[in-house]
Amino acid sequence: MILRSIFLSLVATAALGAAVSVPSLTAQQIVDRNAAARGGAAAWQRVHSMTLAGKMDVGKQRKDGGEIAGNTLKTREQVRSEARLAALGKGKGAAAPTIIQLPFQMDLARPVKSHLEVPFQGQTAVQVYDGKNGWKLRPFLGRHEVESFTPDELKIAASQQELDGALINHAAKGTSVALDGTETLEGRNTYRLKLTYKTGEVRHLWIDAQTFLDAKIEAAPRRWDGKTRTVVTYFRDYKPVDGLMIAHRLETRIEGVPGAENIYVDRVALNPTLAASVFAKPM
Repeated sequence: MILRSIFLSLVATAALGAAVSVPSLTAQQIVDRNAAARGGAAAWQRVHSMTLAGKMDVGKQRKDGGEIAGNTLKTREQVRSEARLAALGKGKGAAAPTIIQLPFQMDLARPVKSHLEVPFQGQTAVQVYDGKNGWKLRPFLGRHEVESFTPDELKIAASQQELDGALINHAAKGTSVALDGTETLEGRNTYRLKLTYKTGEVRHLWIDAQTFLDAKIEAAPRRWDGKTRTVVTYFRDYKPVDGLMIAHRLETRIEGVPGAENIYVDRVALNPTLAASVFAKPM
C-alpha cells in the first residue's frame, strides 16, 4: 500500500535467512497472487483517493522528562520529529522511556499526491506534496511560515509508491520486477523481489509465501550518525476494507539503530472526495 511516502508509510533489518523451500513461482506469478490476495488489481485501480487516520510514534520520553530521539525516516515522517522536539522537555538522568504518540490524518490521491496533518496542543504540522512540489508548516519548531521541500525531500516524496503499492500495474509505472531469492522472515517463508524503478533506483520487497501479502519493503537509505543506513518498513495487522486488504500497522526500522517507529491506522476511507485545494500550497 501507499503511504508513499508521508508517511503516508511508514524498519529493522531482519537477519537474512538462507534460501527456503517454497513453491517455485515466477516473478509475474507472485505479482498476480499478491494482487489477488490484496483484493484484486481491478478493485485497487478503482481507488483514486484514500484517507488514513490514526496515531504515530513521535519519540520516547524518560520518566524524568528527558528526551530520547526517535527515528526520522522519510519526508512524510519528518513531522514526527518536529512534534517531538516541541512536545518533549529536556532533562538529565536515565529512566525507562515511554512512547510518545500523536494523532494524524493523511489524504492521498493518484498518482502520488499527499497531505499530512499532525495536531498537537492547538497547533497543526502540515506536509503537502502535489506530485511535483512540496511544502511544510512546522509550528512545533516555532516556524509559522510555509517552507518548500528541500531537494532531498522532493526526491524522497517523488519516490513513494502509488496508493495501490509497488506491484499492481507495475509495468505502467515504469517498475521492473524480478525474483531475487527466498528468505525466512520472522519465522515465515517469503519471496524476495527486486524492484527497479524508472529512476534506476533498486529496492527489495518481501512477499509472504503463504498469504502473498506484502511483508517488508526497503525505503530510501538515510544518513544516521554519519552513516548511510538501510531503512525498511514491515507491513502488519492486515484488515479488510471494502474488500481490500490493508495493513493497519507500519513498523519502520533503521539498520543498526535500536528500536522502531510505528504508524497505527484506525480508520481508512476509500475514494473520499478531496478538493484540489487539499494538495495546494498551505495558506
